[in-house]
Amino acid sequence: MKINQLQPNENNPRLIKGEKFKKLVQSIKDFPEMLELRPIVIDEDNVILGGNMRYRACVEAGLKEVPVKIAKGLTEEQKQEFIVKDNVGFGEWDWALLGNEWNTKLLDDWGLDVWQTDDNYNDKENVENNDYLENYLNNETGILKMSFLQDEYKEVVENITQIMNKQKLNDFSETLVFLINYHNENN
Repeated sequence: MKINQLQPNENNPRLIKGEKFKKLVQSIKDFPEMLELRPIVIDEDNVILGGNMRYRACVEAGLKEVPVKIAKGLTEEQKQEFIVKDNVGFGEWDWALLGNEWNTKLLDDWGLDVWQTDDNYNDKENVENNDYLENYLNNETGILKMSFLQDEYKEVVENITQIMNKQKLNDFSETLVFLINYHNENN
């Protein structure tokens, strides 16, 4: 559908701003095929129910047409329910898997908030950019990536697993926080 036929939803409760919005625009430019896989959802009046931020990013990216899916026959209550449920992030990330098996630079480029603790953090550009660290510290979650030699890695995982079991902790991140607090209280 022509993008100028769509109506942004004035009651959309979800916003993407600043750097994250820029990443969304870039992601649409880099991978426009994703819009075919996840079209903008509209009602019979062309009001956007799902994809308001993608719509804004498409406008910013200069697209003239976008894929849409028309949701027909929904009540006003169902429309509101859809808007919220479309934006709710069910589930949680497996941070250990992401940190160990995925390229964190690509994850960051794709819009997932990751904090890479590598040599690049101390480079001149990042030290001068105060927003860099604050961006990661102000997010709800992030990735702390550490590298070990294989023997050390095995020992660390075994020890963390033992601590998790003994302290009845849920995951590695909770265990790391426990260890830091323990260290601070006992030193």
